[in-house]
Amino acid sequence: MARSLEIPVPPKPQETRALDRVVSLANGKGGVGKTTTAANVGGYVALAGSRVLLIDLDPQGDLARDLGYERQTGKEFFQALIAGTPPMILRDVRENLDVIPGGQDLEDIQGLMVSRSSRSGAGDFGDMLYAVLAPLADEYDLILIDTPPGERILVEGAFAISSAVVIPTRSDDASIDGVERIARRFMAVRDRNPSLQLAGIVLFGVGPRSMRLERSVRDTLEEMLGTVAPVFATRIRNLESASADARKKGLLFHELEGAVTDAQKNRLKALRAGEKPTDGFFSRNAGGLAEEYEQLTGEILARLNEIESGNEA
Repeated sequence: MARSLEIPVPPKPQETRALDRVVSLANGKGGVGKTTTAANVGGYVALAGSRVLLIDLDPQGDLARDLGYERQTGKEFFQALIAGTPPMILRDVRENLDVIPGGQDLEDIQGLMVSRSSRSGAGDFGDMLYAVLAPLADEYDLILIDTPPGERILVEGAFAISSAVVIPTRSDDASIDGVERIARRFMAVRDRNPSLQLAGIVLFGVGPRSMRLERSVRDTLEEMLGTVAPVFATRIRNLESASADARKKGLLFHELEGAVTDAQKNRLKALRAGEKPTDGFFSRNAGGLAEEYEQLTGEILARLNEIESGNEA
Protein backbone atom coordinates (compact mmCIF):
# COMPACT_ATOMS: atom_id res chain seq x y z
CA MET A 1 0.00 0.00 0.00
CA ALA A 2 1.36 3.43 -0.90
CA ARG A 3 2.33 5.57 2.06
CA SER A 4 0.85 9.03 2.58
CA LEU A 5 3.71 11.44 1.95
CA GLU A 6 4.03 15.17 2.55
CA ILE A 7 6.82 16.22 0.22
CA PRO A 8 7.91 19.32 -1.67
CA VAL A 9 6.96 19.57 -5.32
CA PRO A 10 10.08 20.07 -7.48
CA PRO A 11 9.94 22.74 -10.17
CA LYS A 12 8.28 21.54 -13.34
CA PRO A 13 10.58 21.55 -16.39
CA GLN A 14 9.41 23.59 -19.35
CA GLU A 15 8.84 20.35 -21.26
CA THR A 16 9.58 16.68 -21.06
CA ARG A 17 11.44 15.59 -24.16
CA ALA A 18 13.25 12.54 -25.39
CA LEU A 19 16.84 12.04 -24.33
CA ASP A 20 19.10 10.69 -27.06
CA ARG A 21 19.90 6.96 -26.90
CA VAL A 22 17.46 6.28 -24.07
CA VAL A 23 15.56 3.03 -24.71
CA SER A 24 12.72 1.62 -22.64
CA LEU A 25 12.01 -2.10 -22.57
CA ALA A 26 8.34 -2.74 -21.96
CA ASN A 27 5.44 -5.18 -22.20
CA GLY A 28 2.07 -5.14 -20.46
CA LYS A 29 2.73 -8.66 -19.15
CA GLY A 30 5.45 -9.88 -16.81
CA GLY A 31 7.82 -12.77 -17.43
CA VAL A 32 8.47 -11.97 -21.08
CA GLY A 33 12.20 -11.25 -20.86
CA LYS A 34 12.36 -7.47 -20.36
CA THR A 35 14.90 -7.58 -17.54
CA THR A 36 17.04 -10.34 -19.02
CA THR A 37 17.09 -8.59 -22.38
CA ALA A 38 18.03 -5.24 -20.80
CA ALA A 39 20.85 -6.82 -18.81
CA ASN A 40 22.35 -8.87 -21.64
CA VAL A 41 22.01 -6.24 -24.37
CA GLY A 42 23.48 -3.65 -22.02
CA GLY A 43 26.25 -6.08 -21.11
CA TYR A 44 27.22 -6.63 -24.74
CA VAL A 45 27.23 -2.91 -25.54
CA ALA A 46 29.46 -2.31 -22.51
CA LEU A 47 31.70 -5.21 -23.51
CA ALA A 48 32.24 -3.47 -26.85
CA GLY A 49 33.61 -0.43 -25.01
CA SER A 50 30.59 1.89 -24.89
CA ARG A 51 29.37 3.47 -21.65
CA VAL A 52 26.00 2.02 -20.59
CA LEU A 53 23.54 2.95 -17.83
CA LEU A 54 20.82 0.47 -16.84
CA ILE A 55 17.85 1.90 -14.91
CA ASP A 56 15.70 -0.52 -12.92
CA LEU A 57 12.28 1.14 -12.77
CA ASP A 58 10.59 -2.06 -11.60
CA PRO A 59 9.61 -2.35 -7.90
CA GLN A 60 10.56 -6.03 -8.10
CA GLY A 61 14.18 -5.02 -8.63
CA ASP A 62 15.03 -8.19 -10.56
CA LEU A 63 17.87 -6.57 -12.48
CA ALA A 64 19.93 -7.38 -9.38
CA ARG A 65 19.46 -11.09 -10.05
CA ASP A 66 20.65 -10.84 -13.65
CA LEU A 67 23.72 -8.78 -12.80
CA GLY A 68 24.57 -10.30 -9.43
CA TYR A 69 24.64 -7.18 -7.25
CA GLU A 70 22.95 -6.99 -3.84
CA ARG A 71 19.21 -6.39 -4.11
CA GLN A 72 18.21 -2.81 -3.21
CA THR A 73 15.02 -1.23 -1.85
CA GLY A 74 14.85 1.58 -4.41
CA LYS A 75 14.72 4.12 -1.57
CA GLU A 76 17.61 6.23 -2.90
CA PHE A 77 16.15 6.35 -6.41
CA PHE A 78 12.71 7.25 -5.04
CA GLN A 79 14.13 10.09 -2.93
CA ALA A 80 16.17 11.41 -5.86
CA LEU A 81 13.04 11.50 -8.03
CA ILE A 82 11.17 13.46 -5.39
CA ALA A 83 13.93 16.00 -4.84
CA GLY A 84 15.19 16.19 -8.43
CA THR A 85 18.71 15.41 -7.23
CA PRO A 86 21.37 13.04 -8.65
CA PRO A 87 20.43 9.39 -8.00
CA MET A 88 22.64 6.79 -6.38
CA ILE A 89 24.48 4.94 -9.14
CA LEU A 90 26.16 1.57 -8.72
CA ARG A 91 29.36 2.19 -10.65
CA ASP A 92 31.12 -0.46 -12.70
CA VAL A 93 28.73 -3.33 -12.02
CA ARG A 94 30.53 -4.47 -15.13
CA GLU A 95 33.29 -2.59 -16.92
CA ASN A 96 31.60 0.38 -18.68
CA LEU A 97 28.23 -0.56 -17.17
CA ASP A 98 26.52 1.36 -14.33
CA VAL A 99 23.13 0.73 -12.71
CA ILE A 100 20.49 2.84 -10.99
CA PRO A 101 18.85 0.12 -8.87
CA GLY A 102 15.12 -0.19 -8.30
CA GLY A 103 13.18 -1.94 -5.59
CA GLN A 104 9.98 -2.05 -3.58
CA ASP A 105 9.99 1.64 -2.58
CA LEU A 106 9.21 2.54 -6.19
CA GLU A 107 5.70 1.19 -5.57
CA ASP A 108 4.99 4.48 -3.78
CA ILE A 109 5.35 6.45 -7.00
CA GLN A 110 1.83 5.53 -8.14
CA GLY A 111 0.23 6.96 -5.00
CA LEU A 112 2.54 9.96 -5.01
CA MET A 113 1.59 10.94 -8.55
CA VAL A 114 -2.14 10.58 -7.82
CA SER A 115 -1.65 12.94 -4.87
CA ARG A 116 0.35 15.43 -6.93
CA SER A 117 -2.12 15.45 -9.82
CA SER A 118 -4.43 17.78 -7.87
CA ARG A 119 -1.68 20.36 -7.28
CA SER A 120 -1.43 23.31 -9.62
CA GLY A 121 1.81 23.36 -11.60
CA ALA A 122 2.96 19.92 -10.46
CA GLY A 123 4.81 17.98 -13.13
CA ASP A 124 4.10 14.36 -13.97
CA PHE A 125 6.42 11.38 -13.55
CA GLY A 126 8.07 12.02 -16.90
CA ASP A 127 9.11 15.45 -15.64
CA MET A 128 10.60 13.88 -12.51
CA LEU A 129 12.58 11.34 -14.54
CA TYR A 130 13.81 14.02 -16.92
CA ALA A 131 15.04 16.25 -14.09
CA VAL A 132 17.05 13.38 -12.60
CA LEU A 133 18.41 11.78 -15.77
CA ALA A 134 19.03 14.68 -18.14
CA PRO A 135 22.20 15.79 -16.31
CA LEU A 136 23.57 12.23 -16.61
CA ALA A 137 22.74 11.55 -20.24
CA ASP A 138 25.95 12.86 -21.77
CA GLU A 139 28.01 10.44 -19.65
CA TYR A 140 26.59 7.43 -21.50
CA ASP A 141 26.38 6.09 -25.03
CA LEU A 142 23.24 4.10 -24.21
CA ILE A 143 20.67 4.20 -21.39
CA LEU A 144 18.29 1.25 -21.02
CA ILE A 145 15.20 1.48 -18.78
CA ASP A 146 13.67 -1.77 -17.50
CA THR A 147 9.99 -0.97 -16.89
CA PRO A 148 7.40 -2.88 -14.82
CA PRO A 149 4.52 -4.65 -16.56
CA GLY A 150 1.56 -3.12 -14.74
CA GLU A 151 2.33 0.38 -13.44
CA ARG A 152 0.99 2.72 -16.13
CA ILE A 153 2.46 5.86 -14.55
CA LEU A 154 5.98 4.41 -14.44
CA VAL A 155 5.82 3.06 -17.99
CA GLU A 156 4.42 6.23 -19.55
CA GLY A 157 6.94 8.31 -17.59
CA ALA A 158 9.77 6.23 -19.05
CA PHE A 159 8.29 6.60 -22.54
CA ALA A 160 8.10 10.38 -22.09
CA ILE A 161 11.90 10.68 -21.95
CA SER A 162 12.84 7.79 -24.25
CA SER A 163 13.85 7.99 -27.88
CA ALA A 164 12.82 4.37 -28.54
CA VAL A 165 10.93 1.39 -27.13
CA VAL A 166 11.83 -2.29 -27.45
CA ILE A 167 9.07 -4.80 -26.68
CA PRO A 168 10.11 -8.34 -25.70
CA THR A 169 7.31 -10.90 -25.86
CA ARG A 170 6.70 -14.59 -25.55
CA SER A 171 4.57 -16.43 -28.07
CA ASP A 172 1.47 -17.02 -25.89
CA ASP A 173 -1.74 -15.03 -26.34
CA ALA A 174 -1.41 -13.25 -22.97
CA SER A 175 2.00 -11.89 -23.96
CA ILE A 176 0.69 -10.74 -27.34
CA ASP A 177 -2.12 -8.97 -25.50
CA GLY A 178 0.60 -7.31 -23.42
CA VAL A 179 2.14 -5.99 -26.65
CA GLU A 180 -1.20 -4.38 -27.52
CA ARG A 181 -1.44 -2.77 -24.07
CA ILE A 182 2.04 -1.29 -24.42
CA ALA A 183 1.18 -0.05 -27.91
CA ARG A 184 -1.72 1.91 -26.42
CA ARG A 185 0.57 3.45 -23.80
CA PHE A 186 3.08 4.23 -26.53
CA MET A 187 0.45 6.13 -28.50
CA ALA A 188 -0.75 7.96 -25.37
CA VAL A 189 2.75 9.44 -24.93
CA ARG A 190 3.44 10.33 -28.57
CA ASP A 191 1.59 13.66 -28.33
CA ARG A 192 4.01 14.78 -25.65
CA ASN A 193 7.09 13.06 -27.03
CA PRO A 194 6.65 12.99 -30.83
CA SER A 195 10.21 11.77 -31.36
CA LEU A 196 9.45 8.48 -29.54
CA GLN A 197 9.86 5.53 -31.92
CA LEU A 198 9.08 1.83 -31.67
CA ALA A 199 12.43 0.15 -32.28
CA GLY A 200 11.04 -3.37 -32.62
CA ILE A 201 9.79 -6.54 -30.99
CA VAL A 202 11.94 -9.34 -29.57
CA LEU A 203 10.63 -12.91 -29.57
CA PHE A 204 11.72 -14.33 -26.22
CA GLY A 205 11.63 -17.84 -24.77
CA VAL A 206 10.86 -19.57 -28.06
CA GLY A 207 11.00 -23.36 -28.00
CA PRO A 208 13.96 -24.71 -30.03
CA ARG A 209 11.65 -26.84 -32.17
CA SER A 210 8.65 -24.49 -32.33
CA MET A 211 9.27 -23.27 -35.87
CA ARG A 212 5.63 -23.31 -36.99
CA LEU A 213 4.54 -21.47 -33.83
CA GLU A 214 7.30 -18.91 -34.30
CA ARG A 215 6.25 -18.25 -37.90
CA SER A 216 2.63 -17.84 -36.80
CA VAL A 217 3.55 -15.40 -34.03
CA ARG A 218 5.78 -13.42 -36.38
CA ASP A 219 2.92 -13.16 -38.87
CA THR A 220 0.57 -11.94 -36.13
CA LEU A 221 3.02 -9.33 -34.86
CA GLU A 222 4.00 -8.14 -38.33
CA GLU A 223 0.32 -7.71 -39.20
CA MET A 224 -0.12 -5.75 -35.97
CA LEU A 225 2.89 -3.51 -36.63
CA GLY A 226 2.57 -3.02 -40.36
CA THR A 227 5.57 -0.93 -41.45
CA VAL A 228 5.97 0.82 -38.09
CA ALA A 229 8.76 -1.39 -36.73
CA PRO A 230 10.36 -4.79 -37.27
CA VAL A 231 10.07 -8.03 -35.41
CA PHE A 232 13.79 -8.61 -34.92
CA ALA A 233 15.14 -11.58 -36.88
CA THR A 234 17.03 -12.90 -33.84
CA ARG A 235 14.83 -14.76 -31.37
CA ILE A 236 15.87 -15.84 -27.90
CA ARG A 237 15.36 -19.54 -27.33
CA ASN A 238 13.87 -21.10 -24.23
CA LEU A 239 16.79 -22.82 -22.48
CA GLU A 240 15.59 -23.19 -18.91
CA SER A 241 18.76 -24.69 -17.44
CA ALA A 242 20.98 -21.89 -18.77
CA SER A 243 18.50 -19.22 -17.68
CA ALA A 244 18.32 -20.71 -14.18
CA ASP A 245 22.12 -20.84 -13.94
CA ALA A 246 22.51 -17.26 -15.15
CA ARG A 247 20.18 -15.82 -12.52
CA LYS A 248 21.42 -18.07 -9.73
CA LYS A 249 25.02 -17.02 -10.37
CA GLY A 250 24.28 -13.41 -11.37
CA LEU A 251 25.99 -13.91 -14.72
CA LEU A 252 25.22 -12.59 -18.18
CA PHE A 253 25.03 -15.29 -20.83
CA HIS A 254 28.42 -14.55 -22.38
CA GLU A 255 29.90 -14.80 -18.87
CA LEU A 256 27.97 -18.00 -18.14
CA GLU A 257 29.39 -19.55 -21.32
CA GLY A 258 32.93 -19.20 -19.96
CA ALA A 259 31.95 -20.28 -16.46
CA VAL A 260 30.28 -23.46 -17.74
CA THR A 261 33.33 -24.29 -19.88
CA ASP A 262 35.62 -23.87 -16.89
CA ALA A 263 33.27 -25.97 -14.74
CA GLN A 264 33.32 -28.77 -17.31
CA LYS A 265 37.12 -28.79 -17.27
CA ASN A 266 37.13 -28.93 -13.47
CA ARG A 267 34.52 -31.67 -13.56
CA LEU A 268 36.65 -33.84 -15.83
CA LYS A 269 39.70 -33.13 -13.72
CA ALA A 270 37.83 -34.24 -10.58
CA LEU A 271 36.55 -37.42 -12.26
CA ARG A 272 40.06 -38.36 -13.37
CA ALA A 273 41.24 -37.86 -9.81
CA GLY A 274 38.45 -40.08 -8.49
CA GLU A 275 36.78 -37.15 -6.74
CA LYS A 276 33.13 -36.11 -6.76
CA PRO A 277 32.63 -33.15 -9.13
CA THR A 278 30.73 -30.15 -7.75
CA ASP A 279 30.34 -27.56 -10.50
CA GLY A 280 26.89 -26.33 -9.41
CA PHE A 281 25.60 -25.76 -12.95
CA PHE A 282 22.47 -27.22 -14.53
CA SER A 283 23.48 -26.34 -18.08
CA ARG A 284 26.33 -27.80 -20.11
CA ASN A 285 26.33 -25.23 -22.92
CA ALA A 286 25.23 -21.58 -22.69
CA GLY A 287 26.94 -20.55 -25.92
CA GLY A 288 23.75 -20.59 -27.98
CA LEU A 289 22.03 -17.96 -25.84
CA ALA A 290 25.18 -15.85 -25.67
CA GLU A 291 25.35 -15.82 -29.47
CA GLU A 292 21.67 -14.96 -29.81
CA TYR A 293 21.98 -11.98 -27.47
CA GLU A 294 25.07 -10.80 -29.33
CA GLN A 295 23.16 -10.90 -32.60
CA LEU A 296 20.11 -9.23 -31.05
CA THR A 297 22.30 -6.44 -29.67
CA GLY A 298 23.63 -5.80 -33.16
CA GLU A 299 20.09 -5.62 -34.56
CA ILE A 300 18.90 -3.23 -31.86
CA LEU A 301 21.89 -0.92 -32.30
CA ALA A 302 21.39 -0.88 -36.06
CA ARG A 303 17.74 0.02 -35.57
CA LEU A 304 18.65 2.81 -33.11
CA ASN A 305 21.09 4.20 -35.66
CA GLU A 306 18.32 4.10 -38.28
CA ILE A 307 15.95 5.97 -35.94
CA GLU A 308 18.61 8.53 -35.08
CA SER A 309 19.38 9.13 -38.76
CA GLY A 310 15.67 9.57 -39.50
CA ASN A 311 15.29 12.12 -36.71
CA GLU A 312 18.25 14.12 -38.05
CA ALA A 313 16.93 14.12 -41.61
